[in-house]
Amino acid sequence: MSEFIVVGFDDMFEADRVLSVLLRLEKEYLIDLEDAVVAVRRPNGAVTLKQSVSPMAIGTASGLARGALWGGLIGLLFLAPVMGIAVGGIAGAGVGALAGSAVDYGIDDNLIAQLASTLKPDSSALFLLVRKAQPEKVLAEFSQFKGRIIRTSLSPEQEKRLEEALASRREAPQPVAA
Repeated sequence: MSEFIVVGFDDMFEADRVLSVLLRLEKEYLIDLEDAVVAVRRPNGAVTLKQSVSPMAIGTASGLARGALWGGLIGLLFLAPVMGIAVGGIAGAGVGALAGSAVDYGIDDNLIAQLASTLKPDSSALFLLVRKAQPEKVLAEFSQFKGRIIRTSLSPEQEKRLEEALASRREAPQPVAA
């Protein structure tokens, strides 16, 4: 089961920075993100959403695989498996792209819009669906950012640890210029 986490930031660009760190951690196999969305509330009040997972790409990839499989099987029946795979793969990619664009994958868009509309101007939020993570290493990275928890599905203990990681940056003394 995935965990849902929404963290708000007082800076328009901070959610993007945090997502960049999380994507690096994902490449290091320290976190497995199912979905991530950055919401930015501009100074004029307009909300911009940046999806990190493209439903089109998911549909195209799965459609390509299914099309190649079925094309290969049909081609095998007619003694032309290579041609069947090629034609089936192309057709499957097209059908998969259409299906993928029609499916709402990941975090509910209505929930994102509802929570993003509560952000103050010049701020951002990061919406995450996390399949699994190495909590100590991920929380250590979170401690370099200043944010606040807006909503989570975490246990009370996990939520407290995340809040403490985000608070550690807020309470850290700022360097004094000499």
